[in-house]
Amino acid sequence: MFEFSPRFGGHGCFHSMSEKSFAAKTTIPILLGYSTIGCAFGLIVHNCGYPWYVVLLTSVLIYAGAAQYAIAGMFAAGAGYLDIAIAMFLINSRHMVYGFSLLEKFKGTKPYTPYLIFGLTDETFGLLSTVNVPASLDRPKTYFYITLLDQLYWILGGLAGYFIGAAIPFDFEGVDFALTSLFTVLLVEQWKHCANKLPFLIAAVCAVAAILIAGPRHMLILAFVLAVAGIMIFRKRVEPC
Repeated sequence: MFEFSPRFGGHGCFHSMSEKSFAAKTTIPILLGYSTIGCAFGLIVHNCGYPWYVVLLTSVLIYAGAAQYAIAGMFAAGAGYLDIAIAMFLINSRHMVYGFSLLEKFKGTKPYTPYLIFGLTDETFGLLSTVNVPASLDRPKTYFYITLLDQLYWILGGLAGYFIGAAIPFDFEGVDFALTSLFTVLLVEQWKHCANKLPFLIAAVCAVAAILIAGPRHMLILAFVLAVAGIMIFRKRVEPC
């Protein structure tokens, strides 16, 4: 199978590699995923009748894939600003959980810390939580380039999708599965290279419990709350991962 993450090779090949090069190699799976997912977002914005700069502005200033999808649909449906703000908060509330789990990694990352917090998407979290930066590289700068490249992939994918939608007819069927595919790739990579499988077991149990309690459409926040509780309870057994 493909080995996407540089953490899994020998460190010797990274002695002459810059932070930018390391970040570019590390973010290959995100490039592949965001090319499709961002493109789908651009197509949706075009289909809703908005100008191209809506893709650019939301991707630069908001940069929250699921929330951007929701915003496009809610604006098209005539939703009010308050409703949109509440929806964005609920959709992005999971990022607070991500932030707590990266507190240690983000120590000493000034002056990049504000941008690292802003750019913490699901996929970027998946990379930053597992990547091992070689000692020869500047860790905060490497995190910055990983986050920046991920956002650039999203912006370019969105713009490409918009102009593709403007140029040729497009069938949307199956496009939404790209996000599921990207998460699956990230999960498999982490599973293969993390000796401690307890975090995966906790996540799976919490996800199933949340679906049973809240239903598939409302399970996300509950699943994250349960997962955080599980990680805190089994913290000493989880940390070796």
